[in-house]
Amino acid sequence: MNFRSSRAVGLMALGLFCLGSALAPAQAADRTVEPNQWRVGDSPVPVDTESWGRTYYVRTDGGSARECDGLHDKPLAGAQQRACAWSGPMLALPPEGEARIQGGDRLVIRPGAYMIGLGAPGSENCSTSYPWDCRMQPVPSGPDPKRPTRIVGGLAENGGPSCKGSLPELWGNERVGTILNLKGSNNVRLACLEVTDHSECVEFHPGRIKCERDKFPYGAWASTGLYAKDARNVELINLDIHGMALHGILAGRLTDWRIDNVRLAANGWSGWNGDLGNENSSNSGTMAFHKWLVEWNGCGESYPERKPLGCWSGYGDGVGTAATAGSWNIENSIFRFNTSDGLDLLYHRGDGVIRLNRVWAEGNAGNQIKTLGPLVMTNSVVIATCGHFDKKAYTHQVDNCRALGDAIAVSAAAPKDTLQVIHNTIVSEGNVSVLTGGPAGSTARFANNVIVGLPVFFSKSKNSADLFTDGSPMKLEESANLKQDLRNAQCGAPQVRCAAAGLVDLNRDRVDIALRPDSTARDSGTPPGAVAGSTDYRGQPRLRGKGADRGALEMP
Repeated sequence: MNFRSSRAVGLMALGLFCLGSALAPAQAADRTVEPNQWRVGDSPVPVDTESWGRTYYVRTDGGSARECDGLHDKPLAGAQQRACAWSGPMLALPPEGEARIQGGDRLVIRPGAYMIGLGAPGSENCSTSYPWDCRMQPVPSGPDPKRPTRIVGGLAENGGPSCKGSLPELWGNERVGTILNLKGSNNVRLACLEVTDHSECVEFHPGRIKCERDKFPYGAWASTGLYAKDARNVELINLDIHGMALHGILAGRLTDWRIDNVRLAANGWSGWNGDLGNENSSNSGTMAFHKWLVEWNGCGESYPERKPLGCWSGYGDGVGTAATAGSWNIENSIFRFNTSDGLDLLYHRGDGVIRLNRVWAEGNAGNQIKTLGPLVMTNSVVIATCGHFDKKAYTHQVDNCRALGDAIAVSAAAPKDTLQVIHNTIVSEGNVSVLTGGPAGSTARFANNVIVGLPVFFSKSKNSADLFTDGSPMKLEESANLKQDLRNAQCGAPQVRCAAAGLVDLNRDRVDIALRPDSTARDSGTPPGAVAGSTDYRGQPRLRGKGADRGALEMP
């Protein structure tokens, strides 16, 4: 596997989510401003307004494929002529033989817990010699984007505006390689599902929570929640993927995906790993992410308590890719408390634009956000407390402030590239608050940001540095930024001020980015313009006073 960390270190040296028992942030209890919150089930699921394909059912009180045809939402008990539901998802997509559902069909999984892997209904032909291969076969492709194959949990008969009832739990057993399989799957919708296992173990962990890989039985664990390769036109809606021993999602060579209200949490190596190894992994088209919560990856997860433990630096990115293209549109999303980088798009090739709007990145042990190529970053909050894991009870061994912990690292790849970083609030205890650069002809525009330097985690005698280009020939444009306590601060550009920002709380363990009534950031910014839009991080109107407030928030 190619985990990219050494390359990232070398390059950097050069240069609200509610989910039942979801893991809560460890340092945000007293804030007046919290990350946007939502619940799994809040995002609308497209309703099937026209009929296509057949509908099959899975229920905990269903039967085998011999006993039930799967076409009826009824229990096995009392069923006549096989008119009942199946007892597990693997019966629909068995590891061997033909699938029992076809492209364009719908598989409705009612609430309950369903084993995936050796020992589950449908796994009868699996072997204890290689139980990792006892996985569901790939979801069959739908006929076209308007007629996707659907695997949905707990929904009304024809879909509905949101999830209904509790999410069905698909849990991996005996080291199964992946729970959901989208290899070569086009035109697919997965909605309203929980994906996990029943073990706290992490693959190759150096401590006591290391997974058993040497001999059978291996235990109630699974490597990856969802695997995808060469998959086009896929929707993931209202999914909770957590506690996997390796990756939440391992996916590459994707085209035109839409992710809405998906949580990737406490997966032992990474949340989203876009590196397929020694082969092309590049994506294309539009990768659209809305309400994406990526947290605590690089940690194990206790079972059944669902608390982080054994956090380590085996890899630890919340989101990372290999070389990739495509336009990445990410909004209303959170990347926090991952043991390496939060959002790592450093290997974007510049074919497409990265757009980050209303993103919250906090407490990741490396860089909070890294991008390469054309960028629009607006109305976002970065709290670069990269030493968050230091001396915590749930920490095993974390490389605090890896790659110097620079808060954001955003670079141009080609002379035509433009970076726009507008109306953001950045608080940093890394070496540099903003690291940027690019070839001659590229442009970086930083406007209306609030940037605050805290004492550097690994060198308390100095504060985090101002925007740093490392001698890059790119054109740098600054206007109306407000800078506080930054090392080597530059304040000569138009309306760029070095002054106290007036944030409510700068204690590193409970940073609160709301503006006090006397803050110099209030009403002092330039008009936001079309790039930043007319609303702030919380969706509030930008111009509510005499002028726009600087930073991510427009205060009442």
